[in-house]
Amino acid sequence: MDQNGPYLSVIIPAYNEARRITPTLEAIYTYLSAQPFSWELLIALDGPTDNTLSIVETFAADKEHVRWLDRRVNRGKGYTLREAMLAAKGQIRLFTDADNSTDITHFEKMKPFFAQGADVVIASRDSKDVPDARQAVPQPFLKRLLGNAGNLLIQLLVVPGIWDTRCGFKAFSAAAAEQVFAVTQMNGWSMDDEALALARRFGYTIHMVAANWIDAEGTHVSRMDYLKNILEAVRIRWNLLTGVYGRASSKRKARPASGVASR
Repeated sequence: MDQNGPYLSVIIPAYNEARRITPTLEAIYTYLSAQPFSWELLIALDGPTDNTLSIVETFAADKEHVRWLDRRVNRGKGYTLREAMLAAKGQIRLFTDADNSTDITHFEKMKPFFAQGADVVIASRDSKDVPDARQAVPQPFLKRLLGNAGNLLIQLLVVPGIWDTRCGFKAFSAAAAEQVFAVTQMNGWSMDDEALALARRFGYTIHMVAANWIDAEGTHVSRMDYLKNILEAVRIRWNLLTGVYGRASSKRKARPASGVASR
């Protein structure tokens, strides 16, 4: 690794992903191994109860630049990403889903933005954000309907002008990651919305690239999560209005996660 950390950290949050994570790890490792830049692959375990940990241990056993955070208690995707984004060492910190629905090669579209000094670049599945974005294998109709309705509310309350805040492929510069994730409060799926709202609050421009997204079976998102997301959008808006994030910033410094076994 470079003295100031690798160029890129790729972070995969993982709960019970034993059935899906191996192809994702292999695809990302193959891509990274072929790159001229320095990198690390960080798997952030969110208290899995299946054999995700043993799969990750086996995969990483003979590989450099692969490590994991082993938290034995399930706390949610937002909590897990907060730990991982602060524990990562990369100059750019990219998180992506364990199902590889947005392939790692999408980072090629992001690199030019970072080369020009960008701090936040996200992938979008919605052509209203980026013209050639698409869902190559779309979600079921009801899931799309609920997601679109929820997004309109999220735009109204939290992140105006972004039609897809939930695509799980987002990259932050180290400085932006440490400022944003040091103060995030959401422990669940609404972390995506919160992180983008905070990026704007701190003055970062959010750049977007088109995703060619493939829906994968085995999602952990339930219908009840959509209702929970609406309530959390209201909470994020309240936090923005009442200075919660400013108070959190004065109390919490960006630092590696504590109380987590790291390899």
